Amino acid sequence: MTTRFEGVLFDCDGVLVDSETLTCSALRDMLSASGWSMTLAECMDYFVGKTVRSEAEVIEAHTGQRLTDAWMHAFYAERDRRLRTHMQLVDGAFELVRAAHEHCQGRIALCSGADRAKLELMLTQLELMPYFEGRVFSGHELPRSKPYPDVYWAGAEAIGVQPERALVIEDSPVGVQAGAAAGATVWGFVGLREQNLCAAGALAQWSSLADLTAELVRRQTSS
Repeated sequence: MTTRFEGVLFDCDGVLVDSETLTCSALRDMLSASGWSMTLAECMDYFVGKTVRSEAEVIEAHTGQRLTDAWMHAFYAERDRRLRTHMQLVDGAFELVRAAHEHCQGRIALCSGADRAKLELMLTQLELMPYFEGRVFSGHELPRSKPYPDVYWAGAEAIGVQPERALVIEDSPVGVQAGAAAGATVWGFVGLREQNLCAAGALAQWSSLADLTAELVRRQTSS
């Protein structure tokens, strides 16, 4: 018999919201203006799954400038402007959240490395907040962010599920490492990106959220 999951812990950027290109384009443009030029693909390869502040030393080495609070505030403002204008749900994300909420009796949480303001902006604008109200966790507010497991431990505790009985859905190697370190089963979502999340610790990976959802429902309803 297939063992069911008692809860599902979601990453946000790249899993539920198509936001990583927008965020990294804002970051790439600001870094370029500060002296570190790179392509959007290079920026995404380096920064997806990480916080900007965690890479302060690298940024300062490339730009020759300190990563100040003023610079970060300007980045957040430009990022949020682009998100408000252009962000969309990843195809199949709403159906996945609804299925997980139904088949786990509401025991789902959002566990992201992004800041809370960004998470609340995205969830509210894209009408996902009702599914996650009171169960949104940001790595910025914990002792350690991804690839450490803290945010997933917090999410599992909030929904009353042992991490070993939870499913984590992630789209980056850093996030997969965090979920695996927490002791959860990790499923990877690669979308259209060429990456091997199983090499980072995912049990399986999908290029389609519809297929991932179908497997989750099959597992939760199998006898």
